[in-house]
Amino acid sequence: MTEISTHRNYIGGEWRASSATETLDNVNPADARQVLGRVPRSPRQEARDAIDAAVAARAAWRAIPAPARARKFLKIHQVMEGRIDELARALTREEGKIFPEAKGEVLKTLNLIEWFIGEGMRYIGRTAPSEMPNNLAYTVRQPIGTVGLITPWNFPVAIPVWKIAPALIAGNTVVFKPAEATPATAQICVEICEEAGIPAGVVNMVFGDGPEVGDEIIRHPEVGAISFTGSTATGTRIYEAGAAALKKVQCEMGGKNPVVVLEDADLDLAALGTAQGAFGSTGQRCTATSRAIVIDSVADAFVEKVIAHADAVKAGNGLDEGVTMGPSIDERQMNKVLDYIEIGKGEAKLARGGKRLTEGDLAHGFFVDPTVFDEVSRDTRIAREEIFGPVLSVLRVKDFDEAMAAANDVDYGLTSSIYTVDPNRMFRFIDEIETGITHVNSPTMGGEAQLPFGGIKATGVGEREMGPTAIEFFSELKTVYIDYTGSSRKSNIY
Repeated sequence: MTEISTHRNYIGGEWRASSATETLDNVNPADARQVLGRVPRSPRQEARDAIDAAVAARAAWRAIPAPARARKFLKIHQVMEGRIDELARALTREEGKIFPEAKGEVLKTLNLIEWFIGEGMRYIGRTAPSEMPNNLAYTVRQPIGTVGLITPWNFPVAIPVWKIAPALIAGNTVVFKPAEATPATAQICVEICEEAGIPAGVVNMVFGDGPEVGDEIIRHPEVGAISFTGSTATGTRIYEAGAAALKKVQCEMGGKNPVVVLEDADLDLAALGTAQGAFGSTGQRCTATSRAIVIDSVADAFVEKVIAHADAVKAGNGLDEGVTMGPSIDERQMNKVLDYIEIGKGEAKLARGGKRLTEGDLAHGFFVDPTVFDEVSRDTRIAREEIFGPVLSVLRVKDFDEAMAAANDVDYGLTSSIYTVDPNRMFRFIDEIETGITHVNSPTMGGEAQLPFGGIKATGVGEREMGPTAIEFFSELKTVYIDYTGSSRKSNIY
């Protein structure tokens, strides 16, 4: 019998067994009989130890020029390239997404690293003319110090890296709390940093729950900024705590993303994109499509096409050949999705699915049948609340104006999409939709490394992630005035 190991924290360049008296089993969501490892519920003191290590390392790390810090990621990129399949398999085993999606996440992560390497060369301020003679005025970017990173389970490689990379390149040291549901991928990511030669104390990782480890990272006075991705409820509490301590806080939270399908849309394309957005990654993306807002005259045909795509989904272990959808991350999340499905049955017409999948080996995992609700009213819970599962709500509307009103009538504002060939309504949609990201004739999910990622309303606060804005969050601007004549004249100064 194979011994089940307990994951260790990484503090000050050392892998340390936690003193925790409690652990959580990390199970394979496709087969809950398989325990992959155990995750320590580390005590608060171990988070303090990680912060102390980060504080001790930050002066030396800050002293390295930004281009040289960025070049460290060339080695990280090289090491990760050699571990693509290993990392993707670990991701599939513990998160559940199918292997092609997991490998795609790792490849996207490599793309992100490539972008951020260049950010070390772009870590620049600007010059501006001074009102005073013989004066030079300019700005420089400087690190915050030590930052806390709290990441989710649904993209356990890409999201940690798109936080760690700009934080380090900006000159900060990091205390990283990964999701408890995906410890193996977090461990491999930190091993890669270690193998690539990131100095001791620059990256630290502590496993544990929010009330202990997370709370210590958020409230510790030596942590100057927090970057969080997760639920809106948790993000709101983090934002409140950070504001009370005058910390920089960045929260990327929930979504209830709409796709609008107009009467002139290519329905085959729209149905495919909607199904990909709703059922891909088991609907466990913040950018997943959860609402389809469809002009009534084409709604019957659209729903029929989406159901055909749902019928073609093959659920199962993401490492098995031919499987196109994995399980929910754990039993709790599966039950949340099933609870929403039961709510939906009382609010709308169940057009497809609506149950747990239990045939054969699926009974040992956390599988939900791809589900489509039709004739959904915009004031229902399934139309307004984030479900985070393979569930699509179809709202029928009479015209473009009603579609826009429905699309914007939620608390969230992450991403959106419209299918149309009409440029007038296409650009009206782009102007009027209340989301941080929008797509035309393509699915709601996805984003590129060189462009900002994030939302508005209850979806996001703080500066955007990825792209050129990422490094701005992890740095502070300093404005400099140099009187190079040594004159003490103070004209035009107030």
